[in-house]
Amino acid sequence: MTRPGHRPPSGETDGAVLFGRYAFPPNDLGYCGPDRAGELLERVGAGASGRALEEVARGFEGAWPYLELISECLGRAPLDPAVVEAYWLGGPELARCGGAAFAGSLETRFRPRLTRLEYERLAEAVARGATPHHSFHVFGVYPWVGLLRGGRVEEPLEVLDRCRIRWGRVADVEGDVALVETRRLAWDGRALSLGPPAAETARFRRDGHALARPFRRGDLVSLHWDWVCDRIGPTGLARLRTTTLAELRAVNACTYSAPATVLA
Repeated sequence: MTRPGHRPPSGETDGAVLFGRYAFPPNDLGYCGPDRAGELLERVGAGASGRALEEVARGFEGAWPYLELISECLGRAPLDPAVVEAYWLGGPELARCGGAAFAGSLETRFRPRLTRLEYERLAEAVARGATPHHSFHVFGVYPWVGLLRGGRVEEPLEVLDRCRIRWGRVADVEGDVALVETRRLAWDGRALSLGPPAAETARFRRDGHALARPFRRGDLVSLHWDWVCDRIGPTGLARLRTTTLAELRAVNACTYSAPATVLA
């Protein structure tokens, strides 16, 4: 077993770098954001923030409006670390960003792309307690806007699971890959839930560039698609787990479940 490095001194992470840690994996796959994945990985790996990285972040048309909404609610800049962390990991601050403001943002963004009935079904999740967290975008928006329609059940479920921000504990590290014990999404024909713990492999470094801060066996980490995004502590874990479960409850409580449109 090898270790990716020693723990750095504690301190606040730059918001643009933090955003890039979670935005890179889908960008690298060509799913969202500008065609600058190589640059994004290099800048995040070097901790090189600044206008260039902020420009890349603004090119994420899916995530950026959520950051703007959260920033307005919290009275901070869109790339303030607290705003970025709230979007990717969650936290109690998001409760201030739901309700009418969130519904209005969703209407502006998605009403033109949906039928009246589809939009009403999407918006119901807000009344059920959904907030502008990344997991809600995955569970409650993707299915309605057509990003996951078609194909076998296993394929959309895999996309929903990989696209959400997951958490797990590092079981081993070998080269540029970590073995992480995490929980996958499960579908019982009616609702989404988290399944039992299972091990999966995830990359954390490529060509010498790493997304995550240094971690080692036994550490808690966050994952997006097939990458380890960051090392998280108990507080980060609590934020991510609590908010993810809350968004699942909101989406599952809807009369017409968004996941059911692609999984049933």
